[in-house]
Amino acid sequence: MMNLSSLYPQIEAALCSCDVTAKLVAAEAIHAAWQGGQLQRLDAPLSRLPVAGHPPRPELVHATKVPRRRPGSPLGQPAMLHAIAHIEFNAVNLALDAAWRFRDMPDAYVGDWLRIAAEEARHFRLLQQRLQQLGYNYGDFPAHNGLWDICHHTDHDVLVRMALVPRVLEARGLDASPELKRKLANIGDHDSVAILDIILQDEIGHVQVGNHWFHWLCRERQLDPVATFSDLLAKHDLTAHRGSYNLDARRCAGFTEAELLWLQQAKPEQPSSQR
Repeated sequence: MMNLSSLYPQIEAALCSCDVTAKLVAAEAIHAAWQGGQLQRLDAPLSRLPVAGHPPRPELVHATKVPRRRPGSPLGQPAMLHAIAHIEFNAVNLALDAAWRFRDMPDAYVGDWLRIAAEEARHFRLLQQRLQQLGYNYGDFPAHNGLWDICHHTDHDVLVRMALVPRVLEARGLDASPELKRKLANIGDHDSVAILDIILQDEIGHVQVGNHWFHWLCRERQLDPVATFSDLLAKHDLTAHRGSYNLDARRCAGFTEAELLWLQQAKPEQPSSQR
């Protein structure tokens, strides 16, 4: 008989690890073990995590303190790639936390978020390798912790997490992708554009997972999805609008036509937080 291990302590160890490589390896190993039926959901302590494990560098500063550089400037290209890599590193933590925290969700939900954690780890590696090709490393530029902050603020309710992380913060990544690729293509960095193409396809799937579970939870709680989403944006001082929408990508990610119509009609405001 197979000797099954407990899932939650392994996720927690990966989530709290401050070693980048160890976190990535653990995220991929946990997903593989879950797929192989080697892990079970035994009772384990659950606590709030004010901060997930992260390395000493990059220096974390307020979002307004992160220098803005043009892609064509000497540091603009690596700084842009570093910012995206930092998003992907944080996304590993968010996916692990989603699988670890919400213990009442079905096994399919756990499997979705463990897969996403492994895919985010792959994205980070691709960007890290590209940075190294350019002579830089993860940690060489300052970054902000806004993505984990919203994770911390949504740790009380899986419905709120699904509404605000994949459907707002991750979906903004879908919207931003065409412009980021255009900027990199304009400076001849087609290798980085190819990496962003890989990331975009996976991220569509990640937002789709968020949409699936958000709508599943709304049905379970007999809530209207559009009204609930609107109320949560207002309550948490967020806006769904940030520049133009990548409507094709959002449709592929499971946004309904009613949701897309609401998004386009929503008053455009500057968000207080950003992915």
